[in-house]
Amino acid sequence: MKRTLDLFLVLLFAFVFAIPMLILSITQKCFLGSPILFHQRRIGHHGCQFYIHKFRTMIVNAEIDGPQWSIKNDPRITRFGGFLRKYRLDELPQLISVIKGEMSLIGPRPERPEIEKDLIKKIPYYECRNSVRPGISGWAQVNYPYGASISDTVNKLSFDIYYISNFSLLLDLL
Repeated sequence: MKRTLDLFLVLLFAFVFAIPMLILSITQKCFLGSPILFHQRRIGHHGCQFYIHKFRTMIVNAEIDGPQWSIKNDPRITRFGGFLRKYRLDELPQLISVIKGEMSLIGPRPERPEIEKDLIKKIPYYECRNSVRPGISGWAQVNYPYGASISDTVNKLSFDIYYISNFSLLLDLL
């Protein structure tokens, strides 16, 4: 039922957001050049890796020194990228991952393999997040502010575990 609802809503969103996504792509190209999209490996359902696709919000080579969390007022985020992030428009290309079955609309946010490997060592039960499909948005994102630390991750994990334990379509709607 969840997968059917995901597909129905993604097709609706794709129709509604097709023109805005085209406009965002053209604007992105004009202001920031190429590439328009950002691709990054993430950990998904049952620990399988996949590529997440987003509108690029940071300068090219933002992680030349290796993977790192984005911080508040991150100097790597462009002005246009800040706009995209503020309104979560950078997430729209992830609708492709929902269609492919790699993600759901709602679920724990997928993490990068390099960071997840470290979090599994430091946070008990962290890997239980992978028992469901990751989501474009999730219970932790709705209930906890943007976080960029181990303690933030522990707090978000509690929301993810709540979501997994109490999954329902009503919870998804909330």
